[in-house]
This record gives sequence, structure tokens and C-alpha cells, in this order.
Amino acid sequence: MTTLARGSDTLTRDALAVLQPGFTGTTAPDWLLRRLGEGLASVGLFGRNITSPEQLAALTAQLRAERADVLVAIDEEGGDVTRMEVRTGSSFPGNLALGAVDDTALTQTVARELGRRLAECGVNLNWAPSADVNSNPDNPVIGVRSFGADPHLVARHTAAYVRGLQAAGVAACTKHFPGHGDTAVDSHHALPRIDADLDTLTTRELVPFRAAVAAGTKAVMSAHILLPALDPARPATLSPAALHGLLRAPVTEGGLGFEGLVVTDGMEMRAISAAYGIERGSVLAIAAGADAICVGGGLADEDTVLRLRDALVAAVRAGELPEARLADAAARVRALGDWARHARGPGAAEGIAPAPEAGLRAARRALRITVGAQPYQPPTGPAFVAAFTPVANIAVGDETPWGVAAELARLLPGTATATYGSEDMQGDGGAPGAGGAPALIANVLADAADRRIVAVVRDVHRHAWMADALDALLAARPDTVVVEMGVPQAPPSGALHIATHGAARVCGLAAAEVITGGVAGG
Repeated sequence: MTTLARGSDTLTRDALAVLQPGFTGTTAPDWLLRRLGEGLASVGLFGRNITSPEQLAALTAQLRAERADVLVAIDEEGGDVTRMEVRTGSSFPGNLALGAVDDTALTQTVARELGRRLAECGVNLNWAPSADVNSNPDNPVIGVRSFGADPHLVARHTAAYVRGLQAAGVAACTKHFPGHGDTAVDSHHALPRIDADLDTLTTRELVPFRAAVAAGTKAVMSAHILLPALDPARPATLSPAALHGLLRAPVTEGGLGFEGLVVTDGMEMRAISAAYGIERGSVLAIAAGADAICVGGGLADEDTVLRLRDALVAAVRAGELPEARLADAAARVRALGDWARHARGPGAAEGIAPAPEAGLRAARRALRITVGAQPYQPPTGPAFVAAFTPVANIAVGDETPWGVAAELARLLPGTATATYGSEDMQGDGGAPGAGGAPALIANVLADAADRRIVAVVRDVHRHAWMADALDALLAARPDTVVVEMGVPQAPPSGALHIATHGAARVCGLAAAEVITGGVAGG
């Protein structure tokens, strides 16, 4: 058994310090405030915790009254992944839209404005940006969350995003190291595997992370992915080779030379919890070089915090986790909290000129518009929006509205909408399949009546049922407008095709403007 150099109270405080838990409710529960007084140094916020900017500011003030240097983290990527605007859709386009514009000054402006709004509400750590290179177009969890498929484009926009966010006094947490772009599995459900060799990882996955480190990112988030070329046994979050050996190692030794905070992705995700359990997974992650344990997307109670605290303390006492490693991790958490407290300062957010239209300007510039064989005539009366809707991935969630119906209804009063999914593609005997497309489209045509149809799709290239339905609809109504709000991998189709490069609220507004003959590229 290890002889402890410090008292049990110090060890317990260190174990609490490395946790980034969530909670339920829109005010801080008593247990959370009590644990902040006992050493907890970070809190993670999710959509369930937020109803308005004013409420969020009151919540973070409540946390900060208990601990002035608390790290208040959030998963606010903008675009499809929003927590501040989970019930309305984001005021900012996501990464793919920014990458499509490829104006780093614009990306930096958008990130700075997003950071300004977070800082105004008392949030000082953002689990963003995604630096993943979306090299696999069938990726089920990254997609529009990536700036694109070119490593150097992703690198320059990742760096610009980091600079913009941190200029507002909000620490960036670049993710998902060493890169989640070439996966066909969502790590929320299972353990993805990337079989690329080290040369490929170096010239593709790692390029944006090197740029983020050079830009001064305060934190990096690890990915729950297995890269056999790096570590054949353990996913990156639990791998000393990935965290100590690659992320922390000096540049002269082939590493990235990162000295900031290493945060894990959510430990309750099945890629970790199913194989290791969150307690053992957390111990292995800290031992491997992680500094902060993100948990609370699905597990958000005091019992989880106490179980993880006790598991870390027990691991030190059993000699399974070096005491110095836990102390180092806790020190890094506190150091970032200290940076954030001073970066925030009195009036820091107010010192940045607001740019309220930055998100909409970016969304307009990101549109890619293709007109069909005949000149496009905008509808003059109410339209009908047919939303072909896939199952949302967990990162995005199904709470956040998306599409163009709400924005189009404001421009064309009387516009109606309906949602259609793969379950509506019922063939003979109730079996789903291509044979069900005529029946589905018959329903669409009946619902639309004589109104112009606007078909909204998301990653049509990944969903055979959606492609079949769209083909059948266009055969029946060639004047249909098609709005692709995912990765625009499939060829453009329809009388007017609009690729928005994301499903944020502002992307829907920009598309609705074009459908009605209005602004584009503003």
C-alpha cells in the first residue's frame, strides 16, 4: 500500500477537483454547492440546465458565490450542437458551414461572439471546437460538426476558433483527440476503431490538433476511440501512449507538446462504460494522463460524484494510481480555473464589441445554391415543408428544432409542415424498404395539396430510405425545392437545391430567405 505524503482531506479534495459533473435542474442543488466547498472545481452544464441567458447568469453566479474560480463548462459548438439555445436552435452556424465559407476572420468573429455570450452568462470553459477531420463521409456522429475533410482547412479554422473563443475569456477545449473523423461508429454507443497507420494519423488527424496547440488552446478533449497503430489495447482516453506519449510529449520527440488541461469525453458513453465501468475508466484515464473527468450528460447526481471520488482515492491508496499524478491533474484544473477567473475579470465580456449578426452572415455565406433545368420561380403563397428526418445522434439530441418550416412560415404565412421518417416507408407486409416510397410520397402529396413542396433532408447520402423518398417525390413534383442540412455528399437535385452545411436555426433562416427570393451571401 502506498504511503501518503499528504492527508486524506487533501487527497479527497484532489479527487473531487478532477471531476466535471453535471446535475439536473436550473438552479444548483444543495449537494453540488456543498461539494464545491469540499474541493469540486468544475461543473458541466447541459440543455436541461438552461432556460434563458438571465437564468443561466443567475445559476453561474450561484456557483461562483460558493467557489470564485469554479470552471463552468458547456458543450456549445454552435450549429447542430447547442445547449444555450437547445429549445430554439442556434444563432450560429456550425463548423462545416464555417469551413465551407473558408474565411478564418469570419470563423474567429463567430467564435468570439459566441464566447462573448457565454462569458456574459458566466460560462468560462467551452467543450469546443471539434478539430476532427471528417474524412469518412458516412461518419454517424461528426459530420457537420467538422470544418471539413481537408486537414489543413480544418487546422486553420480550428486555430481561428480557439483564438476567437479565448479572446472573450472562455477557455477552448479542442476535441476529440487524436481525431474522431474517420469512424463509422458513434462512441456514445460502442467503441470506434481507426485502423490508419501512424503516418496517416500524423498527416491527417493530428494536423488540426497541432494547430490548436500552437494557437494556445487551454484544453484538449480525448476521444473514446481505439487506434491500434498508437495503442492496440486501450482507447485514447485510457491510453498513456496517446495522452502522455503523444499529446504531452515534446515536439522534438514527435509529440504535440501540450501543457494545458486534458479533459475526457463523457465517461458514461458506452465506448468506456460498457467495457470498463465509469469508476475504473476514470482511474485509468487519470493514470493515462487525463486531468479532468467529464461525466454528467446522462449521469447527473451526487452518487456518481461520490463513487468517482472514492474510486480515485481508493486507487491511490492501493497503489494503482500514483498520488503525484492525481495531484498534478488537480493542479492543472485549478490553474485553468485561475486563468479563467482573471481572463473574465470585471466587464471583460462588455469590453468586446457585440456582433449580433455574425452568425446569420456566416450562415448566408455558407449556402451553396444550385438551380435546376428551369429558371426558379419563388412561391407566392403558402408552401408545404416535408421534413425527411433521420434519428438524431446523441451529441445533437432530439430536443433542438431544425429545418426551414418555422422561418419559412414567417416569410410565407400559412406554410405548413409534416415530418416523415424511415418508419413511414412500409412495404408489403409492413416491412420497411424502397418499395414503401410510393406510399410515403402519396402521403406527402396529399398533405401538400397544391402548395409548393420544400423537401428538407439531412445527410441524404447516408440514408437509403431518404434517397428513395426524395427520388420519388421529385418524379411526382419536379418543382420541389430541396434543402440539404447535413453533409452535402449527394448530387444536387430539385428545381432549387440549397446546401446549408448544417441545421442551425440561422441556416434555416438563410435558406428560407433564398426560397422566397430574398437575401443570399450577405
